[in-house]
Amino acid sequence: MNRYLLPVSLLGTAVGGAVLLRDYVAGGACPSKATLQGKTVIVTGANTGIGRETALELARRGGNIILACRDMEKCEAAAKAIRGETLNHHVNARHLDLASLKSVREFAKKIIEEEEKVHVLINNAAVMRCPHWTTEDGFEMQLGVNHLGHFLLTNLLLDKLKASAPSRIINLSSLAHVAGHIDFEDLNWEKRTYNTKAAYCQSKLAVVLFTRELSRRLQGTGVTVNALHPGVARTELGRHTGMHSSAFSSFTLGPIFWLLVKSPQLAAQTSTYLAVAEDLEGVSGKYFDGLREKAPAPEAEDDEVARRLWAESARLVGLQGS
Repeated sequence: MNRYLLPVSLLGTAVGGAVLLRDYVAGGACPSKATLQGKTVIVTGANTGIGRETALELARRGGNIILACRDMEKCEAAAKAIRGETLNHHVNARHLDLASLKSVREFAKKIIEEEEKVHVLINNAAVMRCPHWTTEDGFEMQLGVNHLGHFLLTNLLLDKLKASAPSRIINLSSLAHVAGHIDFEDLNWEKRTYNTKAAYCQSKLAVVLFTRELSRRLQGTGVTVNALHPGVARTELGRHTGMHSSAFSSFTLGPIFWLLVKSPQLAAQTSTYLAVAEDLEGVSGKYFDGLREKAPAPEAEDDEVARRLWAESARLVGLQGS
């Protein structure tokens, strides 16, 4: 027997077992085989990471996929690559900058004018723990992009979604929402010393609260809305956290992250599941961690906070009578 055979065999078994464990921890693949023939899907932030993998998976299922992104060069490249990989020619790039209410309104106007129906809206785009930047309209960047931009976009497309019912809205939040708190006295961090982590957590809590109140308002319309935590994935979202540039973190935490951190493809399975699964028809106002429904943080289930946040969000983005 080759003296290297046994060690190599054992190594292969160990690696294979680790991969299986990683996939188990990550939550697994979408179990639904449902297709999207004839259905239009919008995915924000779809040129990279979880958004791109979600768009790719839904394109494989035959959907008319619209990639809505700020960087049109990257967006066009992603759309072209997805068309080539799936042979689905109904994959198109559209400009959308969630840090600009003007851009959000222009994007929504074109969708309303040019698309007969919209069956699925996936509010995927996000920024995470960036410096104290502000949007074009003066909002703290994480609140502005992660919540307010999507809040306005969703409201502007509601009539189209209702006319296309049954339809679905999917909001990407994060487990980080459990550490969040909605500070109505200083939503935009104009009075306090800026805390990039706390601002991120607040924005992701806002996403879950928005989902809850929107679900209440959509009862009986045939439109559902759910929020999700996709898991921690290896994407560009964490570029401001310092993990990528820290040799110490890479050396000490790298093996743990390899085991627990999802690939973008695996992280996209929750969005895919919520978009297509037949068993979720009619399910609304819920929070999913991976492929399982879970209870969100207590503040995320506070109806009074949800209503108050809706009213304040509508005021900030200029939605009258909402």
